[in-house]
Amino acid sequence: MHHPHDPYVRVRGAREHNLKGVDVDIPRDVLAVFTGVSGSGKSSLAFGTIYAEAQRRYFESVAPYARRLIHQVGAPKVGEITGLPPAVSLQQRRAAPTSRSSVGTVTNLSNSLRLLFSRAGDHPPGAERLDSDSFSPNTAAGACPECHGLGQVHRTSEELLVPDPSLSIREGAIAAWPGAWQGKNLRDILDALGYDVDRAWRELPAEAREWILFTDEQPVVTVHPVRDADRIQRPYQGTYMSARRYVMKTFSDSKSPTLRAKAERFLSSAPCPACGGSRLRPEALAVTFAGRTIAELAALPLTELMGHLRAVDETTRVLTDDLASRIAPVLELGLGYLSLDRSTPTLSAGELQRLRLATQLRSGLFGVVYVLDEPSAGLHPADTEALLTVLERLKTAGNSVFVVEHHLDVVRGADWLVDVGPGAGEHGGEVLHSGPVAELAAVEDSETARFLFGRSPASVREVRAPSGQLKVGPVTRHNLRGVTAEFPLGAFTAVTGVSGSGKSTLIGEITEEPAGVGRLVRVDQRPIGRTPRSNLATYTGLFDVVRKEFAATDQARARGFGVGRFSFNVAGGRCETCQGEGFVSVELLFLPSTYAPCPDCGGARYNAETLEVTYRGRNIAQVLDLTVESAAEFFAATPAVARSLGTLLDVGLGYLRLGQPATELSGGEAQRIKLAGELQRGRRGHTLYLLDEPTTGLHPADVEVLMRRLHGLVDIGHTVIVVEHDMSVVADADWVIDLGPGGGDAGGRVVATGPPAEVARAQGSTTAAYLAAALGAPGAPPTTGPSRSAG
Repeated sequence: MHHPHDPYVRVRGAREHNLKGVDVDIPRDVLAVFTGVSGSGKSSLAFGTIYAEAQRRYFESVAPYARRLIHQVGAPKVGEITGLPPAVSLQQRRAAPTSRSSVGTVTNLSNSLRLLFSRAGDHPPGAERLDSDSFSPNTAAGACPECHGLGQVHRTSEELLVPDPSLSIREGAIAAWPGAWQGKNLRDILDALGYDVDRAWRELPAEAREWILFTDEQPVVTVHPVRDADRIQRPYQGTYMSARRYVMKTFSDSKSPTLRAKAERFLSSAPCPACGGSRLRPEALAVTFAGRTIAELAALPLTELMGHLRAVDETTRVLTDDLASRIAPVLELGLGYLSLDRSTPTLSAGELQRLRLATQLRSGLFGVVYVLDEPSAGLHPADTEALLTVLERLKTAGNSVFVVEHHLDVVRGADWLVDVGPGAGEHGGEVLHSGPVAELAAVEDSETARFLFGRSPASVREVRAPSGQLKVGPVTRHNLRGVTAEFPLGAFTAVTGVSGSGKSTLIGEITEEPAGVGRLVRVDQRPIGRTPRSNLATYTGLFDVVRKEFAATDQARARGFGVGRFSFNVAGGRCETCQGEGFVSVELLFLPSTYAPCPDCGGARYNAETLEVTYRGRNIAQVLDLTVESAAEFFAATPAVARSLGTLLDVGLGYLRLGQPATELSGGEAQRIKLAGELQRGRRGHTLYLLDEPTTGLHPADVEVLMRRLHGLVDIGHTVIVVEHDMSVVADADWVIDLGPGGGDAGGRVVATGPPAEVARAQGSTTAAYLAAALGAPGAPPTTGPSRSAG
């Protein structure tokens, strides 16, 4: 039994994912960092065990209704945890993005700004004072009635709905209509209404075309279908719906992302003519503060908004000081270039997490454990110092801060270090060290120690001679004003600069059009799928080969099982309870819905009959449960599968399971899966690879593996351009383009270009000092410039 004032969180027998019955003690009221190679088990310990147990205890303490639901989700696999305070999790996983969510709503800064306008705004003479709800585009009182507070109106036109007017309606002229029986039904109704469905669209009278596409009428007619020889079809009552009405209804009401995306192709969006895109009613836009409307202030970068708040008179000082104090932590975390009206889906996962972190600084909570997932992701080394200050302040306020992190500066700044490993997947899952940072030096098996205490400077490579130049610009977009940049072809280029300096905007302007580019491959961090139905095996295409192998077995042939039987996406072989997802969604009303293993198949995805068929001793569910590394041995004799798995191993993803749902993958993992997909294709001619922060979420040891692969592409004649904050990667590039010097309006210029050694000496570059440290140059900042950092 532990003393009631035991100052440690003590974990005993943790077996979540790949953890091997881990016992570990972590002191409270410290900044504790969890490290280890990707897939070692550090997130399983921090999030899957410690945070999950704190969450389970919270649910145990609330209503019986919630307790019943949470039993479906299950408890973490752990013997016991003592000394665990309540926990707050700040993860990088995104909620479903919505256009109504913005920087202002995530941070609650919008509430403070609305309060300022309702209390201290200048209302027009004679107008009644508006309450704060009237300044929100998300309430009936404030939303523009024309666009319902979205700021955009979606319209369609004949050109969009009918791309080929030489076709008749029967031949599919109305491309926006649904396929299969639903489209045939609409065509039969038009026929019954007396319209000629066999004439070319362009030959129909203008008023007929107008009615068919745009009418709001929904006439009901009796349809007499043409009889097929093999079946009798009886007359039925059919309701007509115009093409515009169908597209609008699908776009606004459909729960299917695929159907919504299809409908969106037939719509053009434009700023709402009534509110000019500001999303608010005219009454709200008539109110000003310091001479500006709420929409104008919400559109300013936060650094500029702060300046406006300081310039007001004493009468409103209490309200403006409150707003300024809420903005301060956001600026401190290097996000001053964002504006309050910037929509959440346009933010990176790292930006979103830091906004939530800034909000927590103001919450006044103490005595809790904050569990953070790589808060340094997407941060320039110059901003990492500010991040450490913020984490220190959370700790000083009386909290424990547990951080899963790869960035060596954050690791060096920790009070306590938990290193998990030694390898990934089944080669990891053990705690190698739990104690002060300096003591890790004595742990021989630790990959983290190799980089944390490796004092040798990065080896300086011979700079490759380019095979040509790609000129981009002049670009005027976001904060870039007429910027031109030249990228060497046949070389490795790193684009650097603080957050918000314009890096992603610049490389976003690169297209396939200029001579010499050949094929352009953009490898971004967007998810490979939004549901557990999407996974590593389906995305890379290797699952098709695996299913063929199963269908070719004697057992499958004897039972008449074809390839489709082994797909979890179609009826037949899959478990019908979860429709082959392996999970069922548990709705928690007052909390985000979560996924729990299917009660019937236990997460296997298939029905019992399908699971009876085995291939070399394993059923299809067991094969999907193999890690990439184990699968490479299992399928060594099947070339088509082995090639796919080989490229996944090459980009350091050997620890992932073949059937690992897309919802469990980080942005960095999704990006590397896409890269592997590209690498396994036969490469013909020159390819230009564009990667936005490929080292995000990677341990320095995994960065080494990835960089070998990317440099290999350049060695065989391709071009690689990366946006990167990791100075070990930048130091190893042939060419650097540094943007800045700051973020937002203080950035947007090319500050320095040249080989790394040259940029490291550039005056006026925020990156130069950190790059010099990575190159081992004298006089560089000793701690803030990481010798080898990831993220």
